[in-house]
Formats: sequence, structure tokens, C-alpha cells
Amino acid sequence: MHYDLRLRPAQPETPAPDAFTIHRREVPASPGRDGLSLAYIHEGIGGYPLLLLHGYPETKRIWWRNIAAFVDAGYEVIAPDLRGHGDSDVSQDDVYDIAAYSRDVYLLVHDVLSHERCGVVGGDVGGVVAVDLLHRYPGFVDKLVFFDTVPPLVFDDYVAAGLDPMSILSDGPTGDYRERQGATPDELAADLDTVDKRRRYIGEMYGHRLWASPGTFSSHDVDFMTEPFGSEERLRAGWAVYQLAHGRPVSEPPIMDRKVDVPTLVLYGMDDHVVGPEFMHFCEVAFTDRTGPVVLPGAGHFLQWERADLFNALVSAFFGDLRVRHELSD
Repeated sequence: MHYDLRLRPAQPETPAPDAFTIHRREVPASPGRDGLSLAYIHEGIGGYPLLLLHGYPETKRIWWRNIAAFVDAGYEVIAPDLRGHGDSDVSQDDVYDIAAYSRDVYLLVHDVLSHERCGVVGGDVGGVVAVDLLHRYPGFVDKLVFFDTVPPLVFDDYVAAGLDPMSILSDGPTGDYRERQGATPDELAADLDTVDKRRRYIGEMYGHRLWASPGTFSSHDVDFMTEPFGSEERLRAGWAVYQLAHGRPVSEPPIMDRKVDVPTLVLYGMDDHVVGPEFMHFCEVAFTDRTGPVVLPGAGHFLQWERADLFNALVSAFFGDLRVRHELSD
């Protein structure tokens, strides 16, 4: 079925770059992971807590079209920059891995903001962090929205279902970035030796490399998304997870080797050229209490921005029972 992009409804107006207050709090160190200050958006305090986890090449800015809608629907929105990204501190010990991200956001939400439980929304790297988070801290994640990323690595179950598990790890038509960022980051960094080159490299992923549906990011939008990646230090922090497949040490192994029993809404952007449609078949095996997959037309990898109209409604409805229960308990 062909979706005519010219007929895609207008998306919610994007808030100004300074529309939301940026908060900063320290999260302490733990074995293998240094402590640092995380930057985050915190809106709608008092509602049901909803943790939004960005991926790559993203920061908390990817949620700019979603935050106000969730607050208006009764949610307390917590949208952090992962360590090394956006306005969060870089790691002085160069620790960037899934377990470190997971522990950071748990300490922020649980210890700093005092939430015993929350809902989580994550795509790309943020989706992988979310899976680790719910296994690492049982009972902390009530429900999950999961989209356009690497599914849980339950290889035996995929084989039993007739799926080729190695296709999860294969490069798609735009997958050369994985090799360059993962295996030869020094060479790539040397090529990107100015702010303009670094921002242009990131901007390609919002444009002609077809991570997104054509035309879903204006030049102004691309400027907004790429500005945090202007320094080599920030750019390299974003590449670190791709180096894990090439021997980069980890603070702890990620917990990705088991199915997910937490209620999960699976979404997929039909125009994603980074994560292929086989993602949906893997999720049908890996998530035992699943709604979907729901395919969002006219959206690619950044579906929370590209089809914010659909995304906001689906996510708000999925967590609605928890929101109502939270309101009644107050």
C-alpha cells in the first residue's frame, strides 16, 4: 500500500527552542560508572510519570512535539538527555553503554524524583535502554512503548518461530554509519573536523539518508536537532554504543537476552530505512503482553516527531488506565 506523503495531515506546531525549562541533577557513581549531572525536561508535575528515552542521533529535543500533549493529557513528563548527549555531562571516565544509561535514568526518576514506578517510551537506543531498565529493576516499569530499534535478543525463540535472528544485526540500505562509527571512529572524527561538518553529518540522517520520511524535517528543524552535536566530544559520545559491537568495554552487560512480559505497545514507522519491517515480526515473538505492532504511515525512524499527531494520541491512550489510577489515588 502506498501512502501519499502529500496528503499527510499537518503536524502539531513545534514549541520554541526555549519552551521548556531544563533541569539538572546529579546522579551518583556506581561500580564501573562515574557520577555526573543529567539534564532533563520535567513538566506536568503531579501527573502519572512518563519517562521519554531518546536514541541516536537524538537528544531530548526529539520529544519537543510530544511533551505538552502528554502534560495536557495528565502525565508528568521526564525527558532526559542520556549521558554525553545534549545538555547532560559527558562521562569523565568515557563510560557509555546500555547499562550505564539505564542506571542513570533509574537514579534520576527513582532516587532524585522519588517515583517508585513509571511508564517508559523509547525508540532507537532509548528503546534498548528501556528493555534493560525493566529487567534490571523489576516492577519499576509499569508499561512500555517501544519502536524502531533492536528488539530483545532472544535468538532461540526467533529461530523456533522461523525468523533469522542475524537479520537483526545486519546493516540496512543506509547502515554504513554503523561500521564507520563503530569500527573506525577516529577516522570518521578526523573527516568531521569542523562544527559545520559534524552538524551536516548528523543532518543527513534527518534528510537524504532517509531515516525519516521525505519532508518531515524542515531546514529549521534540522538545525534544531543537530546543534547539540557540534562538538567532537558530543559526537563521539553518541557513537559509543556502536563501538560495543567492536570490543568497547562495558560497565555491565546489558540485559537483552530474555522476553519482555511488561505490557508493551509496539509502534513502527512504515518509511524507516534504518530498522526494517522485520522488526514487527521479532516483536511479536519477544513481547508476551503486546499491543500492536501498530504501523504509522508517513513516518520513518523519528516517528514521535514525524507523526506526532498519531503518536501522542496512541501513547496517551495506552497509559490511560495508569493515569486514571494515579489520579484516583491522590
